Amino acid sequence: MSKVKFYYGDSVPLEMHKVRIVQKLNLPPIERRLEAMTEAGFNTFLLKNRDVFMDMLTDSGVNAMSDRQQAAMLEADDSYAGSETYTKLENKIEEIFGKKYFLPTHQGRACENIISQAFVTKGSIVPMNYHFTTTKAHIVLNGGTVEEIFEDEALNITSKHPFKGNMNIAKLKDLIETNGAEKIAFVRLEAGTNLIGGQPFAVENMKEVRKVCDEYGLMLVLDASLLADNLYFIKEREENCKDMSIREITREIADLSDLIYFSARKLGCARGGGICTNNEEIYLKMREYITLYEGFLTYGGMSVREMEAITIGLDETMDENMINQGPQFISYMTDQLLNRGVPVVTPAGGLGCHINAMEFVGHIPQSEYPAGALAAALYIVSGVRGMERGTLSEQRDEDGNETLSQMELVRLAMPRRVFTLSQVKYAVDRIAWLYENRHLISGLKFIDEPNVLRFFFGKLSTTTDWPSQLVAKFREDFGESL
Repeated sequence: MSKVKFYYGDSVPLEMHKVRIVQKLNLPPIERRLEAMTEAGFNTFLLKNRDVFMDMLTDSGVNAMSDRQQAAMLEADDSYAGSETYTKLENKIEEIFGKKYFLPTHQGRACENIISQAFVTKGSIVPMNYHFTTTKAHIVLNGGTVEEIFEDEALNITSKHPFKGNMNIAKLKDLIETNGAEKIAFVRLEAGTNLIGGQPFAVENMKEVRKVCDEYGLMLVLDASLLADNLYFIKEREENCKDMSIREITREIADLSDLIYFSARKLGCARGGGICTNNEEIYLKMREYITLYEGFLTYGGMSVREMEAITIGLDETMDENMINQGPQFISYMTDQLLNRGVPVVTPAGGLGCHINAMEFVGHIPQSEYPAGALAAALYIVSGVRGMERGTLSEQRDEDGNETLSQMELVRLAMPRRVFTLSQVKYAVDRIAWLYENRHLISGLKFIDEPNVLRFFFGKLSTTTDWPSQLVAKFREDFGESL
C-alpha cells in the first residue's frame, strides 16, 4: 500500500487513479431543492437525480468502473446457457474465495431471498452481528426472527474500538443453549455492519464464531457485500494480519465460512450478485431457486456484460490501493466534521461517513424521525443526498407500534472512486453550517406509509414549517450563492 507524506501542509487522501470519463453535475438553487424535497415527500430515496448534486445515498451500483472493467464488457458471451462469461466469473470466485459451487443472482437481496427460502423456517432464529433491512425482511417473511449478538461497544457512537462489528461469543452461546441448536437456521456475519456505521469485524472474532458453529453443528453465512472495506480495516488494525496480503486475508475469511453471498453492486463495482459454497448439499438446496426466481444457472438474472465487469472488479478488490480509497476518504470527512464539532460515528468505518442525528437534532423525538428530518434538511441546504438509517428504516411491530431504532444516523455513502476532495470539502462546509443552525430543524410525519420497507418509498410531511425557515436563514448567510 502506498504511504504518502505531504511535506507542506496537512496530508490528505491521495487518489491512486486518474479520471478519464466525467459526468456533468447540477446544483439547483436552494428554492428548487426545497420544491424537490417536498415533491419527494421528504424521502431522499424519491428525489430525482437531476436535482441532486452529490449523491451519497448509497454505494450500491454507483461505484466507478475501471478501464479494465469497461473493456471486459465488450468480450461478453451472450449465450443463455453455458456462457463462457459465466465460466470466467465462476473461476474467479474459486480463485479468490476457494469455493467451487457458485450461484449467480441479479443482486444481493436476491441472495437473501434464496438463502432465507432454503434455510429459514417458521420459528427459526438467525443470530447475526447486526441486521440489515432487506436481510431481516426476508428472514421475517419466511417465518424466522433475527437476534443481534453484538458487543456492547457496537452502539457507542464515540469510540476507539477498532472492530465494533464483532459478534459477542458468550451471548451467541447463551442464545444457542437457551433455544436449542435445532432452532438456529444459520449464523450470519456481515462484513461491515451497515446500519451502525460500516463497522468491521476481526478475523480472530470470526475464528471464535466458527468454533461455536462447529461445536453446535451450525452453518456460518458471510454477507461479503462490504468485504472490501472490512479487508482494509483488518489489514490496518489487526496485528496478526498486518503482514498478510489482501488475498491471504480474504482466503482465511472465506475458509471460515460455509456459505458466502454478496452484492456485486458493492463488492466488484458492477451490478449483480452471487452465492458460493464448497458444500454440495447446501448448493443443491438453493439451486432450484435460481431458475425459479433469477434465471438460468449460468446468468442468474445478470447481464453477461456486468458479469465480465464483476470478474475484473473482484480481482481489483484484491488490490490494496483500490480498496483503501473509500475508507481513507471517509476517515478524512469524519475527521473534518469532528474538527467542527459535528457528532459522527467513530472510529470512521466503511461505506460512508455517519452523522449522529440523535445528538445533531436531539430536540426531535424519535417518533418524529430525526435522522429522516436531518437527511431532508441536509439536501435542502446543500444538494447532497444522504440516507436515513434510524427509526424510519425500521418497521412497526405486529400491533402497529413504532419500533425505535438503537441509533439515528444519516449515512453519507462514499461510492468508490467517484467524488473529488473538493466535493467532500463542500459537503463538510454545508453540514457544519447546518449544525450551527440545527435548532431550525423539526420533525417529520408519515402521510403514506407502506407496511414493508417503508423507507424506500414512503412519503412524509413536516411537523412545522421549518424548511422555509431554513431556506430564509440560508439566504441570509449565503446571499445568492447556490
